[in-house]
Amino acid sequence: MSQQPARLPTLDAYRFARESGSLAGSLELPDLPRLADVLASPAGHVSYRLSGYVGEREQARLRLQVTGTLQLLCQRCLGAVAETIAIDNHLELVPADTEPTQEELEDDSLDVLPVTGALDVVGLVEDEILLALPTAPRHVACDLPVTDGADTLPHPFAALSVLKQR
Repeated sequence: MSQQPARLPTLDAYRFARESGSLAGSLELPDLPRLADVLASPAGHVSYRLSGYVGEREQARLRLQVTGTLQLLCQRCLGAVAETIAIDNHLELVPADTEPTQEELEDDSLDVLPVTGALDVVGLVEDEILLALPTAPRHVACDLPVTDGADTLPHPFAALSVLKQR
């Protein structure tokens, strides 16, 4: 089943996992508002696939795969830098009011996802993208932004240089 609308309905994550549900589609970047601050250009889309399954310990789990290329702001030159994302995460569903066990905390193969009812698929995809992005994206080699000099402020001690010449 492929979903294309900007806002997908929420789903019962436990039921989705126990019934081995599958959901796939594409999301336009303007439909992911929390990404706006790090994007150089809002053009583009990401593809996702969400699959439900039951794990070895009879725990409801989700597998989320997200792929796409984002144009992020380079932190050196403020230009666009392409960042390809390929997310493949396994998420174990737990009630939001429970503490994870020591075994769950030590298991690096999956993450714990607290769920309090319905799961917002678009929000989950956006969360996983934000977690996968580099802290300070930048080109391998680039220069600092160049100004034309028109908007430069005078040096605060420039007036003192006139007094020094007297």
